[in-house]
Amino acid sequence: PLRALARAERRMGRRADVVHLYHRGSELFPTPQERRIARDPGGRRILLVNWKPSLDHTWAQIAGGAIDPRIDRLAAHITRNFPERFFLTVHHEPENDVRQHPGSGMTAEDYAAMFRHVVRRLRRDGVRNAVTVMTYMGAPNWGASPWFDRLYPGDDVVDWVAMDPYADERVRTFGDLVDRTREGFARWPGTYRWMNAHLPGKPVMLAEWGVFERPGDPAFKERFFAGTRRQVRDYPRIKALVYFDSPHAPRGDTRFDTTPGALQAFSGLAHDPDLRAPAVPQQ
Repeated sequence: PLRALARAERRMGRRADVVHLYHRGSELFPTPQERRIARDPGGRRILLVNWKPSLDHTWAQIAGGAIDPRIDRLAAHITRNFPERFFLTVHHEPENDVRQHPGSGMTAEDYAAMFRHVVRRLRRDGVRNAVTVMTYMGAPNWGASPWFDRLYPGDDVVDWVAMDPYADERVRTFGDLVDRTREGFARWPGTYRWMNAHLPGKPVMLAEWGVFERPGDPAFKERFFAGTRRQVRDYPRIKALVYFDSPHAPRGDTRFDTTPGALQAFSGLAHDPDLRAPAVPQQ
């Protein structure tokens, strides 16, 4: 993470305000290296930790206490080593893991119960510095599912809501990205609109977002980033943009500097004074 962060910051010409990290199972976080990232003497950063508590248990089993010793061990690690505030997502993008049949242990209701149990157990164990994030895929096919609304764990255990949208061949602008609709899913209004209607009191984060290369249109990223700088102001509830910068994202290359024009436009977005984070609270 330290090397990747240094490389990304050098390429975009500014420090990152938020650093997204991924953990699973019994891994303890933040690690010593991640704590160094958060406490950099040159300026503190906010950690966004994405944790899948178990890949070997169903959501229903986790909600029933099957991994409580693991949760307790993690809570002890956090309270002992990291008093700073950080974002915590519990099992991001659950939609494509849902198995909506009785007894699966992986229904939308099971997910909500699992999220609630993990957060309440961590809080009971003394973890009060985790700002909890419910992270959706934000895809129309899942959003239009009859069980989609039942994934939400509840206002008392969710501080922020997030989406993970990517600009594929169907997306032309930032507005398309955050409010993507699709023919055949008429009941889905778009993720930002849905959040406005159903979760009006929560700040919104793009916990992952990226722009794929367009064969035959090398200037697409440049236009997209320039347009994002203008259009993001139309979505005032969005309080964080966490870019997924990778040459090997699942559906293509999302690096922000694949052309000089793309780099210039992304750097302009990154340096926009309206998109700079306030001082990171120490606790």
